[in-house]
Amino acid sequence: MNFLLQLQEYAEHPISTQLLLGLFKSYSRPYDKIGALVEAGYLVQLRRGLYTTTQLVNNANPEPFLISNHLYGPSHVSLDSALFHWGLIPERVYEVTAVTNRLSKKYTTGIGVFSYAHLPMPYYALGVQQLALTEKQTVLIASPEKALSDKIITTAGIQLRSTKQAMAYLVEDLRIESDDLRNLSTSDMKQWFADCPKQKSIQLLIETISGL
Repeated sequence: MNFLLQLQEYAEHPISTQLLLGLFKSYSRPYDKIGALVEAGYLVQLRRGLYTTTQLVNNANPEPFLISNHLYGPSHVSLDSALFHWGLIPERVYEVTAVTNRLSKKYTTGIGVFSYAHLPMPYYALGVQQLALTEKQTVLIASPEKALSDKIITTAGIQLRSTKQAMAYLVEDLRIESDDLRNLSTSDMKQWFADCPKQKSIQLLIETISGL
């Protein structure tokens, strides 16, 4: 089927409605064709105007982190998803977590749940890295240090008041190993400290890691 060949070229990226309309411009009713492909399981609608292909089209589909980047932006992967990716927390995260400088948002889609926590500028834009997941897929993700800071800042009720409390939160609540904490760069944290919310908590985080 010709439409499969057309879709395979874009199988590793989220696909916009405009792109699909361009691919199916020879059809007299391209919107009906898109709807039929969703109904038949070739496409999944992530939100209005954004789709992804399924394994019926190609085994190489967009990684959840890439979908997160495209689903709501500007945004980048952070919090629990980034902490697990960098090997800091042991529990696999089934909801893809991200941060944004827009309003907090949550999407429940046919391929998973994607949540976005608000962070203010300019702090939001600091500590972000590009990460190549595949040859064709590169995502924006918080560094390990930034993901940990973001976690503390966006978690309601977390106000660190001593290094002892900070250590208990890191090791007992988040279950981060002491050796992994020692490998974090406090110099990176200090670079964005002036712009971050919850400065007292982040200062205690820096002091706790520096004291290990």
